[in-house]
Amino acid sequence: MHTPEGVRDIYNSECERKRKLTKRLLHTMHHYGFQDIETPSFEFFDIFSKKRGTVASRDMYKFFDREGNTLVLRPDMTPQIARCAAKYFKEETLPIRLCYQGSTFVNNESFQGKLKESTQIGAELLEDASPEADVEMIALTVECLLTAGVKEFQVEVGQADFFRGLVEEAGFDEEEIEALRLLIEDKNIFGVEEMVSGKTIDPMVKEPLLKMPELFGSVQMLEEAKQLTTNARALSAIRQLEQIYELMKAYGYENYLTFDLGMLGKYNYYTGIIFRAFTYGTGDAVAAGGRYDNLVGQFGKDAPAIGLCVYVDQLLNAMARQKLLEETDSDRTLVLYQESCYLTAVRLAANFRKDGMDVALLKKADDRTTEDYIAYANRSHIGGILYLEQPDEVQVIEAASGNISRAKLSAFMG
Repeated sequence: MHTPEGVRDIYNSECERKRKLTKRLLHTMHHYGFQDIETPSFEFFDIFSKKRGTVASRDMYKFFDREGNTLVLRPDMTPQIARCAAKYFKEETLPIRLCYQGSTFVNNESFQGKLKESTQIGAELLEDASPEADVEMIALTVECLLTAGVKEFQVEVGQADFFRGLVEEAGFDEEEIEALRLLIEDKNIFGVEEMVSGKTIDPMVKEPLLKMPELFGSVQMLEEAKQLTTNARALSAIRQLEQIYELMKAYGYENYLTFDLGMLGKYNYYTGIIFRAFTYGTGDAVAAGGRYDNLVGQFGKDAPAIGLCVYVDQLLNAMARQKLLEETDSDRTLVLYQESCYLTAVRLAANFRKDGMDVALLKKADDRTTEDYIAYANRSHIGGILYLEQPDEVQVIEAASGNISRAKLSAFMG
């Protein structure tokens, strides 16, 4: 009767709220010109292998098909979209806009108490390397959260090239870069200091590396960061973030932005702008995204790309704690009938359904009272009951109040 650790059933009003939220989010993405794509829940392991820069192999759910191929439940949607772009849009050189909805599966011990199956809604913009494309995806993230009803949130924006420029000049090898990246991402100041101080590095490289966990804040922080380094790649990254801020003013969303040069992303395929959205009520990001200009090329199509993802479960948790969840609809109707009124009940229900109403049919049991059905309607979020006890008469029952009135059947049959 129990589900495995990390997954759960969703039903009744919670399920209804989730469906409505996902529908609104997808509509927002459609308004920005994105078109739906649906990818399979499992793929060949190679799609998510280490060279892709996605989830570690040990954190994937793996199994085998009849031919012995290793398959995995998708831990990340972006490599799938990259594969599809290379397969179905290989000759396209103008922008490709795709959006999706689906579950991802990550078997990570650090997720104890969190879902290992999570719902994501995302958008991917390919074949556009412009800063305007970066800004559009960040603006779309802002608009998705506003559409959901969240008002108090911040989108933190970073730039992967700031870190890459510094570690290249410092001469770190790949293993050291990955270890340092994790320390900075976790804001582990002491770990960063221990690792950086152990190497002989130019002070103009060492100082910004040591301060990276603390380089976050408003746009003014970027000006301060520029004084810490002469590295061309790192300075270019800062200028790009300043440009992002200026371009965001066209959307009127610049006040939602903060900047974090120590945000490096959990995926290694990010190549430029990275962003995450946070709101109160959850310690996790409710949305995230970034630029991954090299990933699609691994599947055979050289194409710049940037994407965003809304973590629906985290967003719902935050909305619940902020008391932003809407009351579920009680506009469904129950047509309750005595056996002798069966044909009339079917016609009555069909008449309402034709007008777009949601109607359930139910024959009254002899051992059940009207009060039993009123309680059932309230448990089931049914707003009203039409009880056919006589061939030409209807009892109209308001489930919430229990009030009962009577009307002629002809009044409901048009």
